Amino acid sequence: MYSRKVTWPGDARLALSIVVNVEEGSERSLVRGDKGMEAVDELGMFLKDPIRNYSNETNYEFGIRVGGPRVLAMLARHGMISTWTVCGQALEAAPDLAQAITARGHEACSHGYRWQFQHKMDEAQEREFIRKSALSIAATTGQTPKGWLSRYFASDNTRRLLAEEGFVYHMDDFSDEVPYWAAPGGHPIVVVPYQLDTNDMKMWPHPGYTARDWLDYAIDSFDLLHAEGEVAPRMMSLGVHLRIIGRPGRAAAFERFLQHVTTKPSVWVATRLQIAEHFAATQPYTAAA
Repeated sequence: MYSRKVTWPGDARLALSIVVNVEEGSERSLVRGDKGMEAVDELGMFLKDPIRNYSNETNYEFGIRVGGPRVLAMLARHGMISTWTVCGQALEAAPDLAQAITARGHEACSHGYRWQFQHKMDEAQEREFIRKSALSIAATTGQTPKGWLSRYFASDNTRRLLAEEGFVYHMDDFSDEVPYWAAPGGHPIVVVPYQLDTNDMKMWPHPGYTARDWLDYAIDSFDLLHAEGEVAPRMMSLGVHLRIIGRPGRAAAFERFLQHVTTKPSVWVATRLQIAEHFAATQPYTAAA
């Protein structure tokens, strides 16, 4: 029995949230003043020595140069909007992509100013990090971000700081398949849970996990949630990365997933902000929520 029940516009069975992560251009690099290079490396060649990993840098560059336009084109072909969780610094170096996100009706959500851990920051540092990212993203996209996704770890203060800074939703959560309210420090904020099991990151460090494996798993997840949604409407998140899903073989799998979605009735493809705002409007916060 589900602990929470929601409704979606048009009595849709399933709300589908496609999340496009843009970290490329904000990862760790000696060029950006970091002490070492980015550890997340498809090549499996992480260098602990303080020298540049040029090969990995070009893998990230691919995401902006090729992956971004490819993903934008696929979403446009299927008439779908998505949430782009973006690092402020990444879009500062890619203004064309920043403008394209807005021009095509997508949402810009904050993924931090840089793709870095924030859980070790003190409260003042983290608040500044949150504010800096919001200002940067607003400047490049024309949208003030209303949602937040951390790099892996949030701090004890993150959710409260986001609520105090006027964010509408937080997505560092894997506990449910529908939104719910939180009120850290008495400040309400919608929690819009995310999913890691359908994330394309599984294809990067694990070469044996193919695009077909990922596609089968994503479709199975979608179909089960769509079927269950007839009784209790559900939500599905599908997270992708430009440097990963943008590669041709993986992009083909992504497009097949989008095509599959269009064959099913009663699906609301929405941004996470739309989902959060709809939830807030239909299930207003109460102190007992």
